[in-house]
Amino acid sequence: MEKTMYAKFPKMQAINRRGFVQKLREYKKHPFSLLTYLLVCIAALLTVGVLLSLIVYVLVRGIPALDLEMFSLEYTSDNQSMLPAIINTLTVVIVTLLFAVPIGVFSAIYMTEYAKRGSKLVKLVRMTTETLSGIPSIVYGLFGAIFFNGVLGWGYSLLSGVCTLAIMILPVIMRTTEESLIAVPDTFREGSFGLGAGRLRTVFKIVLPSAAPGILSGIILSIGSIIGEAAALIYTAGTVTGIAESVMDPGRTLAIHMYAQTNEGWYEEQAFATAVVLLAFSLLMNALSGLLVKKLGNKEMK
Repeated sequence: MEKTMYAKFPKMQAINRRGFVQKLREYKKHPFSLLTYLLVCIAALLTVGVLLSLIVYVLVRGIPALDLEMFSLEYTSDNQSMLPAIINTLTVVIVTLLFAVPIGVFSAIYMTEYAKRGSKLVKLVRMTTETLSGIPSIVYGLFGAIFFNGVLGWGYSLLSGVCTLAIMILPVIMRTTEESLIAVPDTFREGSFGLGAGRLRTVFKIVLPSAAPGILSGIILSIGSIIGEAAALIYTAGTVTGIAESVMDPGRTLAIHMYAQTNEGWYEEQAFATAVVLLAFSLLMNALSGLLVKKLGNKEMK
């Protein structure tokens, strides 16, 4: 299509060739730029190649092992049903976000909109969140097992796992929300104040809608962490195969279900089938969240 367009417009074709020749001359003058460009392209190709090869490998091994019995409502050692794990995963995702998102968003609002700039408290909170984001998930699991399971007496339950995951994803939500709020121009706030709006109305009517796409991006990352987490939930939520009737009951998620299948050594193909469902589940959640971010971004553009 581009060749046809350039054929109809000779000037555009000449400009395109001139730009290409100019780039070649620049690369000859600066060979390091050409080397950097090639390295960046190779790195991008390697990243995409590794990702595609991993997805293809999982699909090739997992799709043939999928069976309708694996979606039975009750788990047995024969059917290796993953439906209870899917339901438990949805419960964990929803309840964890209900706990973590309000705390993370409101904390970021306080640090950016209400706290004094250069406040020592804000610096301390930022340092703490950055430190927490680098702690391995198994450490969170050990903390949850000691505090939620033991000290509070909740035992192995979804609530213990949810609270542990909420602490684990809180730094991500706080930092992404804070950066999104900082990115909102101060002229938006000044215009709102100039029209007589208070700080609270300005934050919720002007600032938050403008920062919503960035905030949702952090929530999407958090959803991916929750779905794929296994180490923290093994110590807190347990590995019970049934559907948790309440948040105080133990239960396994899809990630733990797949880990248990591979750990037992008898259900390797079923584990790959679970990986296919887990991959599809993650892609679906990310796609829905991405569509929501895109719609909010289009509204802001309008």
